[in-house]
Amino acid sequence: MDFTLTPEQQMFRDMFRDFAAKEVAKVADQADKQEALPPKLLKRAAAQGFLGAVAPEEPYGGAGLDTISYTLLLQALAGECASTALTIHVHNSLALRTILRQGSPALKEALVPEMVTGERLGAFALTEAGAGSDPTRLRTVAAQVDGGWTISGAKTWVSNGGLAGVYIVFALTDPPAGARGMTAFAVPAETPGLTVGGRQKTLGLRGANITRLYLEDCRVPAENLLGAPGQGYRIALETLDFGRIGVSAIAVGGAEHALEVAARYASERVQFGAPIAQKQAIQAYLADAATQLAAAECLMRRAAWLVDQGKPVTREAAMAKLFCSRMAADVTDQAVQIHGGIGFMQDYPVERYYRDARALELVEGTTQIQQVIIAEDMLAGYGIKVKP
Repeated sequence: MDFTLTPEQQMFRDMFRDFAAKEVAKVADQADKQEALPPKLLKRAAAQGFLGAVAPEEPYGGAGLDTISYTLLLQALAGECASTALTIHVHNSLALRTILRQGSPALKEALVPEMVTGERLGAFALTEAGAGSDPTRLRTVAAQVDGGWTISGAKTWVSNGGLAGVYIVFALTDPPAGARGMTAFAVPAETPGLTVGGRQKTLGLRGANITRLYLEDCRVPAENLLGAPGQGYRIALETLDFGRIGVSAIAVGGAEHALEVAARYASERVQFGAPIAQKQAIQAYLADAATQLAAAECLMRRAAWLVDQGKPVTREAAMAKLFCSRMAADVTDQAVQIHGGIGFMQDYPVERYYRDARALELVEGTTQIQQVIIAEDMLAGYGIKVKP
């Protein structure tokens, strides 16, 4: 297992960093304050091929990135703006990749080319008010009708909700069966009966468009089914396995940049006649944070490598997400502390990194859910069934 980047991956990394520095950095604060990403930014990301990152070059014109290269993209974007990274991540990991893996040929032909070019952004609609960490408690239902399905229900925490051209929606097609009765659908935004709610106000990730979604007798054709009826729970879990690697990369990218900002500030800030970087307490903060960051990156990179090797990744993705999200919260907290009082002011970007990092222990499965997944895998051989 060699994590040395190939020449192609190094080229990609440099290109991603260049785009982030030139295009993302200059709008990051604006996106946070205005609670929206500038549309031009997503158009430029699409022109670079970032919205088709996980789609194959043939026949869809995607970038065809391997998973390690994809994490390098998210890491670079998150170094400047976690909201930008999350928006592109949800589109690629949770929506586009799901359609590519589970969609019918007709569905892929209709949607994938438009998703690759950015004409249709993808969103993921699993969570409901009464079904967060426990998606088996869905209330959204789908009924089969002549030539297709009708879907009714309400979703919350829909990332990319107000921007999306297609939604990956999970509904019960056999409610008494619980998880075994869950089914996944691709629902275009123009479907009659689909209504996007207002943006949900959040502590961090303010540039990300997170909304509620309402479906009232939304009729979709049979070819918009993802997988087969009753396979929705399995599809959701597989999708989130990959998605958690992406969230881990976002955590690493944001923490990495916050630590760089803190180290630079510590070398410039003079107190008691010397730069505070000469103080042992500050050195300890920096050393601990750098060590946490290095360990997190190894866990994230190993999970990505396993995907590229075609190996199971459920446990490793959960471990990466658990550690990386905690690390990001810790490292950005230390970065604020190194800045002292000004780290608490909106004039300095470190407070935005701190707020954004806090969300990463919640999205795509809380810290506690990752612990359940890991423990379940560890204890399965002893005949112990883990319950949340």
